[in-house]
Amino acid sequence: MKKLPLQFYQRADVILIAQELIGKIIVTKLNGKTTSGRIVETEAYIGLTDKASHSFGGKRTARNEHMYARAGIAYVYICYGMHHLFNVVTNKKNIPDAVLIRALEPLEGIEVMLKRTGKKKIDYTLTRGPGNAAKALGISKTHSGTDLRGMEIYIAEDGWVAGHEHIGASKRIGVESAGAAAHYPYRFYLRGNRFVSGSPVK
Repeated sequence: MKKLPLQFYQRADVILIAQELIGKIIVTKLNGKTTSGRIVETEAYIGLTDKASHSFGGKRTARNEHMYARAGIAYVYICYGMHHLFNVVTNKKNIPDAVLIRALEPLEGIEVMLKRTGKKKIDYTLTRGPGNAAKALGISKTHSGTDLRGMEIYIAEDGWVAGHEHIGASKRIGVESAGAAAHYPYRFYLRGNRFVSGSPVK
């Protein structure tokens, strides 16, 4: 298994990156505990022109500052005052494109994930949905700005590749107020995987 190179994140096409992240593995090594999961669902956000993005129109605040960082940096924000959502920053510095990691298939450290989420046994809810995925991995707002090629949190590939026919696409979830942008088909998921959130659309 090897970490994704910086060039993977530096590309201008965030939609393609969101698709290609399907099947990659997120690894966290926090407080002496290692956990990992295969990415099975993502959402792409085109920073400046996407009304569903936190940085639409060049909006820049303390909350979304890490969206403007260089590629390969984590952007983590809190939703509904409780869910920590993990995003991957792409493109170039000051171009705030990002990919939200919506769901994972657990691989390593499942007992640790269960403890972090307060669950008794593994089922599809463990890492289904962006809040659950980040919680299981131990990722919180404090990790926003982390280099995803470092040792604490990184994304790697193990040779497993999802064929194009196995990746579904649909509109994104929870962005209904974004007008026409709410209907953009920028959500990608691994077809048939039980950890995928929402209702898969063919």
